[in-house]
Amino acid sequence: MAGRLLRVPLMQKIVGAWPWWLLLFALFGVRLTKGAGVMDAYALVTRPFWPGPAQSQWLQAAQRLDQQTRLQLLDQDNARLRGLVQLDRNRGANISAPVISRVTAGWWQQLELGRGSLQGIQAGSAVIAPGGLIGLVSSVTPTTARVALLTNSSSRLGVWIPRVKRHGLLVGLDTPRPRLEFLDKDTGVRPGDVVTTSPASTLVPPNLTVGVVQSVDEELVPAPDASVQLSAPIDAVDWVQVVPR
Repeated sequence: MAGRLLRVPLMQKIVGAWPWWLLLFALFGVRLTKGAGVMDAYALVTRPFWPGPAQSQWLQAAQRLDQQTRLQLLDQDNARLRGLVQLDRNRGANISAPVISRVTAGWWQQLELGRGSLQGIQAGSAVIAPGGLIGLVSSVTPTTARVALLTNSSSRLGVWIPRVKRHGLLVGLDTPRPRLEFLDKDTGVRPGDVVTTSPASTLVPPNLTVGVVQSVDEELVPAPDASVQLSAPIDAVDWVQVVPR
């Protein structure tokens, strides 16, 4: 009878501790399955928050943007190379020269070329790039040449506006856009007009594209002037053609 009384409280304690037995069993199961059950449960609970159609569309849009960007860069490289090849074909007698540096004190105003007098380059020679005329050779060594760009403050070049058949003087300002000065008050020049070298030019080859008029100051006295954007992208030029004098 006494033994039975001892066993009843013991069983009651064992039964009353079932949450701890359940936790112990769960921990043992996790240990045995290396957490597979926990991961399945976590996946089941978090499934509503998994990426849905919207997230998938965002990823697809990002991939399309990446592909389009790559294609655009390839197209730009191909266009630049085609322009260089076409320029070389059109100017068979010209001297091809690589741009090896830009002078730090005048990034927009001077270029250094990797060709010089040994290749036939002379001071005063016109320098053209894909897009048009960019400057004149200012000095030469046996293996290099320095180019004073049309944006250089020392640059003065007579130009021509074909649409209105007007001459003007293109003056460098040490800025990306040179100024076009006129002698007449009523020029008829307007934004978008193309600027070229003069058809009668002897200093540089005639009828070379120079740039496009960006704005015109009609109120300036005694004659208006205009801001010109060069047609050749000087900051991206890596090869040029030097026209022998």
